[in-house]
Amino acid sequence: MSGEAASLGGCGDMLLLRSQLCFPIYACAREVIKAYHEPLSALNLTYTQYLVMMVLWEEKKKSVRELGECLYLDSGTLTPLLKKMEAKGYLVRERCPEDERCVIVSLTAKGEALRKDAESVPRCMAAKSPLSKEEAETLYRILYKLLHSIHDEG
Repeated sequence: MSGEAASLGGCGDMLLLRSQLCFPIYACAREVIKAYHEPLSALNLTYTQYLVMMVLWEEKKKSVRELGECLYLDSGTLTPLLKKMEAKGYLVRERCPEDERCVIVSLTAKGEALRKDAESVPRCMAAKSPLSKEEAETLYRILYKLLHSIHDEG
């Protein structure tokens, strides 16, 4: 990421909060996650658990490593999260027979059934957004461009 993009040039002192691009991204992420709390609490899911479920609803099963790559999470974060979700009956974790180090995560029938109830969540969140469809698509592209650039540098 170029230094010009990391802080907003022309704002004078680069150490002012209003000069930082990272702050509105951080604050917005926190507020968006907070807005998910109400619809997700009805599903007995946290935001991060919801992300895991979305990957599994699409893929049906993934290794813990693959889930981590999809969600930009490490196994130290995922393992306790997956244990809680397994205790709720939404998924199962099983060791790969060919490689004991590999753990495969799969949806249960209960986890699959939760998908129907979760279909209202994206509509609920879209209703809270002041962005037009075009603005949302542009923001999506810009955020992924930034995410991939920062992740690839690391």
